[in-house]
Amino acid sequence: MPGDTVLGEAGHSTTILPGWRSWWLSAEAACRLGPRPIALFAWHRLRLATGIIRYALPDRPAPLGPFLPEASALPITPRDWHGPFDAKAHALDVLARPGADIRGLWEAHRLGPLLTLAHAAAHDPQGPHLDQAEALLADWAAANPPFRGPGWACAQEAALRAMGISLALALLGADRRLSPGTRDLLGLHARRIRATRAYGAAQDNNHPISEAAGLFVCGLLLGHARDRRAGARALSRAVARLVSPCGAFAQASPAYHRLMLDVLGIAEWFRRRHGAPRFGGAFAARAAAATQWLGRVMAPNGALPRIGPCDDSAFADLSGLGPGDARGSLERASRLFLGASASVPNDPGCRALGLTALLAAPAPQAAHWRSAGWFGLAGAGGARGVLRTGVPLRFRPGQADLLHFDLWDGNENLLRDGGSGAYLPPPGFDWWQNMLAGGLGHNLITFDDAEPMPRLGPFLFGRWPRCRAIPDGAKTRDWRGNRHARRVECRGRLWRVEDQVGGDFRDLALRWRLAPGDWKRIPDGVQSAKARITLAADAPFSLALIRGWESPAYGRVEPAPVLELRAQRPIRRIFTEIALPARMGGG
Repeated sequence: MPGDTVLGEAGHSTTILPGWRSWWLSAEAACRLGPRPIALFAWHRLRLATGIIRYALPDRPAPLGPFLPEASALPITPRDWHGPFDAKAHALDVLARPGADIRGLWEAHRLGPLLTLAHAAAHDPQGPHLDQAEALLADWAAANPPFRGPGWACAQEAALRAMGISLALALLGADRRLSPGTRDLLGLHARRIRATRAYGAAQDNNHPISEAAGLFVCGLLLGHARDRRAGARALSRAVARLVSPCGAFAQASPAYHRLMLDVLGIAEWFRRRHGAPRFGGAFAARAAAATQWLGRVMAPNGALPRIGPCDDSAFADLSGLGPGDARGSLERASRLFLGASASVPNDPGCRALGLTALLAAPAPQAAHWRSAGWFGLAGAGGARGVLRTGVPLRFRPGQADLLHFDLWDGNENLLRDGGSGAYLPPPGFDWWQNMLAGGLGHNLITFDDAEPMPRLGPFLFGRWPRCRAIPDGAKTRDWRGNRHARRVECRGRLWRVEDQVGGDFRDLALRWRLAPGDWKRIPDGVQSAKARITLAADAPFSLALIRGWESPAYGRVEPAPVLELRAQRPIRRIFTEIALPARMGGG
């Protein structure tokens, strides 16, 4: 996650609180984060302040090719690898004052086309693909000398790039016979990962997993036993800490769950390919559970709920399906960790990796399921719902989305989350963050038009609510004492959501964010060909179909219909009924 830190430092601040209150709330958030990440972050800052990290990342000559076996040198067509960022800035200084969102640039630095070219070259050795891949690597290496510019600013990005380069080499059968230039290139990436390992481990999100996996793969290919063992140990520890026995990931985001699973899959594939010892501890069991978890929330067409932070990563996408379709990711993980197919027997990504087709895994039988932070339900005709419970709330919430409810009817995301917009919106679009990551961006209740949690930084909220599980749902109590209990039930094609509230609030707003469509107001709700949604309550209320906003893809924000209920005390209960259209053949 770009610019992510334990206490919200990202080179820019979205803090809107007075200084003294921000410091007090940061201290309170630090207590909730726990001593381990705070100690690791403090250790990172000490090493940064004393110059140890900068000393570990000195200027070095750019690696020289050839990087790929039997590739011919092609004239290099220079690319813009730096965007608005200083190409000469030291890696540790690039994000000090970013001024622009770096996420799109980092996607280019992951060198995704390299895999496509390597895959094509393996099947067509006489074609131009190998030389084009060599030219791409040569251009990147020349334009991004070691530890200068945005390409080296993040250890996680270095790890993902190193794994991508290693995978390209493996597709060409060259991961056991590295050229001097390739050894130099991977060695520099391993050095970048090692330099800030404490920072990565402090994040308690995708950083420690990606960085450990990258160090492991680099050590494996370079024959550096120390890096291989250190990476394997760190990866096993990170998985044991961040992936629950039920398969849920610490970062409450299906998109980042997919990225985590992609990284685990590539690390496991390389481990098997090179005959390295098995990852220790609970790695195998947790990876299998995480695979099953992703299968529960994925739509038949591979779409994932856009709940939580979502930057549209599609790491090692040999299936070529892109960020909007996770079926290739699930198939690869299923074959590796479950020993079964996820019903994509002809997946080209698995074929490229030599993962043979297997019998399909049995479909889950339970209509309802719970995992750390989530509650899921299955209805008739392919309908399913996901409630973000936050139970238990062990790790920091990435968005103010506790008690958000997503409802899907097959591939249609009927009641949906707002998405992420951008981690650093364009100038003049700062409202994206509050509109999408704050209370307005989710299907939940806000009290007195106030945010559920005060924002302390781009990726940190203070005053986390207290969360508890209840039958068929969950409940929260926010820092102002407002209480909200949400129960969800489904009977065939009819879904009901009951919200109970309490506290010293003046008024509240309940929002249902709708799929785009021809929605029409009716006296007690809205209807379209997609569903009929009606509301009732134990006190007077007003209803309006208003224009909201959603982010269907990273960096893009579009209008979206929102059904908004407003009411004042003494309202205590609100009932929402969603009637889905009948499906042919029953349901």
